[in-house]
Amino acid sequence: MKNRRFIYRSVSVLLLTGMSFGAVSCSNSNLEDVQNTGTFDSSNYFKNEEQSFSGLVAVYDLLRKYSGGFENQVTFVNAASDDFYSGGGSSTDGAGIQGFSNYTINPIIMPLSYWKDYYQGIARANLLLDRIPNANMNDQTRKRFIAEAKVLRSLYYFELLRTFRNIPLILKPILADDDFYNIPQANPADVYAQIESDIVAAVNDLPVSIAADNKAEVGRITQGTARAILGKIYLYNKKNSEAAAQFQLVNGTPGQTSQYGYHLVANFADLWKVDNKFTTESILEVMHTTKSNADWPFWGTGKDEGNSINVMLGIISYGRITTTPNNDAPSIYSGWGFNPVTEDLFNFMQGDPRLDATIFNAKKLKQENKISYSSGYKDTGYFLNKYLPRTSDVSTDPGPSELNFRQNYIAIRLADTYLMEAEALGGSGARAQALLDAVRARVGLASVPVSMQAIKDERRRELAGEGHRWFDLVRWGDAPAKLGSRGFIAGRNEVLPIPFNELVNTALQQNPGY
Repeated sequence: MKNRRFIYRSVSVLLLTGMSFGAVSCSNSNLEDVQNTGTFDSSNYFKNEEQSFSGLVAVYDLLRKYSGGFENQVTFVNAASDDFYSGGGSSTDGAGIQGFSNYTINPIIMPLSYWKDYYQGIARANLLLDRIPNANMNDQTRKRFIAEAKVLRSLYYFELLRTFRNIPLILKPILADDDFYNIPQANPADVYAQIESDIVAAVNDLPVSIAADNKAEVGRITQGTARAILGKIYLYNKKNSEAAAQFQLVNGTPGQTSQYGYHLVANFADLWKVDNKFTTESILEVMHTTKSNADWPFWGTGKDEGNSINVMLGIISYGRITTTPNNDAPSIYSGWGFNPVTEDLFNFMQGDPRLDATIFNAKKLKQENKISYSSGYKDTGYFLNKYLPRTSDVSTDPGPSELNFRQNYIAIRLADTYLMEAEALGGSGARAQALLDAVRARVGLASVPVSMQAIKDERRRELAGEGHRWFDLVRWGDAPAKLGSRGFIAGRNEVLPIPFNELVNTALQQNPGY
């Protein structure tokens, strides 16, 4: 099989769509024997390595749920944390994100895609795993494809677990004569056990690492990626010793290069340079490009490859005042004003060397008559600089520029796994101290005594705006205290409501409190 760019151009030969979770249908004319019912006859596909590879890329495509489309995960969970507001043009701009931010969310306004899209990825993985044993291909390559599909399926189940908790566990394709509507929810412990064992079984069939300049392979799951995902799953499942063991393999000696080639980049701000992709700090990175020429009719469907965080966080009607002498304000692409930074986070980060790379202070520039902009909902004057789109980042390819930003999203990076390992170690001991010190030393900060609170504070500063804070607060049990003023209710809001349409005529039960 010829090499190709792996995710930079999404392979669309296999475009599986989910009828809610698990049910697979297809309307792509490149597939053989598509029945009038819309059912995909998979017996006529996955016959060789080429077709199996297309199926694998289709599984990878759902990684863009983190940062693609209006209902991307990052802006959604940012809005519910103490670091950001929902924002947007008004209090009705996106019922789901507004309801999550003020904790009025209910099954009616809960966006269906946060359930459906991950189950779509699971359905694609299940179909590949079911059909690939009979494909005419090299056995070593087959094992790698299977391992990648199992790790991705485990990751998608993990996202469903920590969002909804009570979910069905589906490990094979659902056929037309299956009793689809009576699939029950599984015990969360059983789902955790399945995804943990799947990754453990898959690790040794994955490559140790992939060089960043290997365009045919970069972005694919490696042993280091799998262990980082497994460590995170263990941490959320309160298996701290197992989590620490996996993270130690990923992290190696704090501040040095690990066995998988991971190393903290020297300059924190470099992580957010648009064309600085797949750095030594990147463990799981979601690829975005301008090459799909994304357009409104298929935005957020999986066919588009642009990063949507950029335009969503962009400042409304931003403009530089050119008559102001020596105006050093940057040229920023006007966006939709979501996720304005809270005053609490801005104040918390004062004196931290990461402040300017993390938060764009439009309030100050406006007071200095250097810029103008329109205030959106919950405007504070502070914006997330990590993903703020510059005019220099605008695509010149066909398609609306706002849908075709190319900045990648790093779902897991080394500073994150350093701090997760320190947490798994209980926030004490020499190794936990070294891990915390390494994150701080990278930005020129002195050592502070390691503790759980020090780790929590460091995660907030280091990872601000990257989609982790809300999950952290829930995992630590800190959400009621931190988010109570926003409407968070303990015993209810730790998970989200299952979308109403998923419950109709099914065996699914709504989460408590909704």
